[in-house]
Amino acid sequence: MNTQSNTYTFLYASILVVVVAAVLSFTALQLKPRQNKNREIEKKQYILKAVDISSTPEDAEALYKKYIEKAFLVNSQGKTISEDMDKAFEVDLKVENAKALKNRELPVFIFEKEGVGEKIILPIRGKGMWGPIWGFISMDTDGKTIYGAIFDHKGETPGLGAEIAKPAFQKPFAGKQIFDEQGTFTSLALRKGTASGHVHQFDAVSGGTVTSKGLEKMLRDNLGSYEKFLKSLN
Repeated sequence: MNTQSNTYTFLYASILVVVVAAVLSFTALQLKPRQNKNREIEKKQYILKAVDISSTPEDAEALYKKYIEKAFLVNSQGKTISEDMDKAFEVDLKVENAKALKNRELPVFIFEKEGVGEKIILPIRGKGMWGPIWGFISMDTDGKTIYGAIFDHKGETPGLGAEIAKPAFQKPFAGKQIFDEQGTFTSLALRKGTASGHVHQFDAVSGGTVTSKGLEKMLRDNLGSYEKFLKSLN
């Protein structure tokens, strides 16, 4: 074959594309189990961090087994629909939030530690300025008082919206309440300035108003899905 012809060039390029695609596909398949395992470990670290348990990729699974005594699924009416721990862990909140509220499967994780007691951990997911934001909220067994919070993001602006992932932003959520004295669901409202002393409000990120509003909506929409479940605890 004439190596200078257009036919040779086309065949060579086509074969090269097929070979490269095959190599990339094979590599992706080989790496997928490891990637899935890393995501699983990271999620367990988030859940533990919501109750102030620090972990590493090496010990996260052991700590999760030690402190998360059970996990289950509830619906928007607060009724348990599955007690399968693995099924509850594997729920994709992005998928569930896209469903009508009545059709959602809502994960609940139960934490227990001597000296701390039992805590309820709930996942949350929403939208920031540049992409998804997510986290976990741990609640006291009264169903209304926040014990701890962990938030993270995909691409918020460093020094602005990305501050939601910092402990300094997250720690003040402890002690906040999502129901008022009459038992009405209030979630937490965004406050510009200082929310210190305001149990139903949280401080906005300085310069990160869009992210802060996204977090406010995330809390309201996601925790609101658990309203009847949380009320049933008290």
